[in-house]
Amino acid sequence: PETSALNFHPRCYHRPDNGGPTEIWPAMIAAVTDLLGNITGAHRTWLARDGHDKAPLETPRKAMGDLLGNAVRFGSADDVMAAGEGIETVLSVRQALPTLPSAAALSAGHLQAMLFPPRLRRLYIIMDCDPAGDAARRVLIDRAAGAGIEALGLTPHGADFNAALMDHGLHRLRANILPQLS
Repeated sequence: PETSALNFHPRCYHRPDNGGPTEIWPAMIAAVTDLLGNITGAHRTWLARDGHDKAPLETPRKAMGDLLGNAVRFGSADDVMAAGEGIETVLSVRQALPTLPSAAALSAGHLQAMLFPPRLRRLYIIMDCDPAGDAARRVLIDRAAGAGIEALGLTPHGADFNAALMDHGLHRLRANILPQLS
């Protein structure tokens, strides 16, 4: 539900970082928006032609525009929301909690700088279990506390929630997340 920020393009241009020839791949295109819903950027994830994974490119994801503080949003946040780094990770948690408003900041650095909706009182941080994710969580918890927002981490079984969903299924993912909610 509420995935209007995502679109599919069957023939999206990809220009390699090394200056090689432009290629055409299918892609998931995500709208990056500010707190008012204004589009500030776009994120592209090029997909394998059979649709079962990311494209076999050196850089299968790229973003452009005004990203810092903004996010790819799923649902409308009021007083409670979740936020994480990547689109796949956030969408995996939304599989288990489909009505929880969520935002994908697109990187650990951008997650640290994410702007808070004005009425937000509780923020669930969708964790990636790596050093960058840990650092982003600490900074975001401090920023949230300074704004009077309770911030709680949601921890996956494994490296991230998308891997947990793919490896263990939705039932086990939901069973892992629900006890972590306050």
